[in-house]
Amino acid sequence: MIRRTLLIATLFAALPVHAQEVPPPAPPAVPAPAPEAPAPATVKVVMTTALGPITIALETERAPITASYILRHVDEQRLDNAAFYRAYKVTPDGSIGLVQGGIQDGRKLLPPVAHEPTTTTGLTHDEGAISLARGAVGTAQAQFFIILGNLKALDANPAAGGDNAGYAVFGRVTEGMDVVRQILNVPVSATKGDGAMKGQMIEAPVKIISVKRLVPLPPKPAAKKPVVKRR
Repeated sequence: MIRRTLLIATLFAALPVHAQEVPPPAPPAVPAPAPEAPAPATVKVVMTTALGPITIALETERAPITASYILRHVDEQRLDNAAFYRAYKVTPDGSIGLVQGGIQDGRKLLPPVAHEPTTTTGLTHDEGAISLARGAVGTAQAQFFIILGNLKALDANPAAGGDNAGYAVFGRVTEGMDVVRQILNVPVSATKGDGAMKGQMIEAPVKIISVKRLVPLPPKPAAKKPVVKRR
């Protein structure tokens, strides 16, 4: 009896010791990172020039008006056999500048496109940006220029006086900036060009052999022949 009592006492004496062993608190939950917003939709085209290929992502989501306009020229092969005809070095070393090209045969041009300013699209004239050349607002057609360096002064600026609508960026070079630099460094004519463009026109324009979608459009289904019922 005494032995049994001592055993029970020993068990109860041990219980408080175990009760004091409180497990450590769980670490605070780390919130899951917010999912990244998907990149704006683009359509890639490959511009094959006499100096090599240039891959361009057209901003079909952020600049839908201008990108769709250019894509129509691409799909109708209007840009094939166009050329780069202007190379302008803003700085003597060419670290900042632009090359300009496009359709010069008016018969291949579509009517002018509505102006789509950078204040609407959120795009900007920095390295690799491609933008439409224009005179007055609303006169731009399929002539374009590619930026080397930073030319954000060409963005729309509502606070500026005069023509402050800027130029319409509609895409970006994703591969082939080395080709763009080659074009910038080809010989220019000392006499070609009018006004401020004199001395910026390429002596022997760089041919644009073709411009095609990187992923071709699926072929259209063949039209079904009408069923002729015989009497």
